[in-house]
Amino acid sequence: MKRRPLPVAIALTATAALLLTSCGSEDDTSGDKDQIAGAGQGSESPKKPANPSSAPAEDKPDGVDVSLPKDMNLVFDWDRPEDENEAAAMDDAANFLRAIYRGVDKRTTKDAAVTAYSTGEGLRYAKVQIDSRVDGGWTATGTRRHYQATTRSAPNGKSVEVAFCVDSSKFYGKEIKTEKILKSKPSIADFDYFRIVMVKFPTGEGLWQASKVFVEGKAEKCR
Repeated sequence: MKRRPLPVAIALTATAALLLTSCGSEDDTSGDKDQIAGAGQGSESPKKPANPSSAPAEDKPDGVDVSLPKDMNLVFDWDRPEDENEAAAMDDAANFLRAIYRGVDKRTTKDAAVTAYSTGEGLRYAKVQIDSRVDGGWTATGTRRHYQATTRSAPNGKSVEVAFCVDSSKFYGKEIKTEKILKSKPSIADFDYFRIVMVKFPTGEGLWQASKVFVEGKAEKCR
C-alpha cells in the first residue's frame, strides 16, 4: 500500500461512538507501564476495496476508503510527533477509529478499512464495537474530540503506543429507525483515556495496524 501523509488536527465525519459512555472496552490491566503490550504481535494482510477509485483520493489513505457521514465528526486535536514511525502510527491510529465508525455506518465488520487498520486483538475490538451498534440498531451523531496525544516506541521500532484522551460529551447515540437522538446529562462518563498499540505491517510501506486497545473509562485526567 502506498502512503499519503494525512493532516491529523482536522475534523472528519464518523458514525458511532465506541460507547455512549465509556466505550465498552476493557480497563488497562497490562501491568508494567514501561513495556508496550502486544509489541511482538504479528499483522494480518490488509485488503483494499474492490473499486479503489470510487471515492475522492483525499478520503482514501493507503488506497482504503475511510470517508464517513457528514453528521458525524471525529476531531483529532493533536500534533504529529517528529519521529517518522511515531507520526505514521498516530495517523493510522486515527484511521483505525475512522474504520470502526465506517463499519458501523456500512453495518458490517468486513469493510476494507477495518481489515486494513487492525489486526489480532485490535481487529476483535473493532468487530465488537461495530456488532454492538448493528445489533442495537443505532449509530451516533455529533462531535467526538481526541486530544492530549502521546506516542511511545518499542526498542525494536516495530510497535508504537499511541495514547490520548477522548471527549464524547457532544457525541450522541441515534436510533436508526426513528432517528431519535439519545442525549444524556454531561458527566465524567463522557471522558475516556485510550492506549492503542500500533504494529508496523511488514510489507505495507509504512502502514500501521492497531493490535491492542486499552480504554480507561471515566478518566478524570481527561476532563
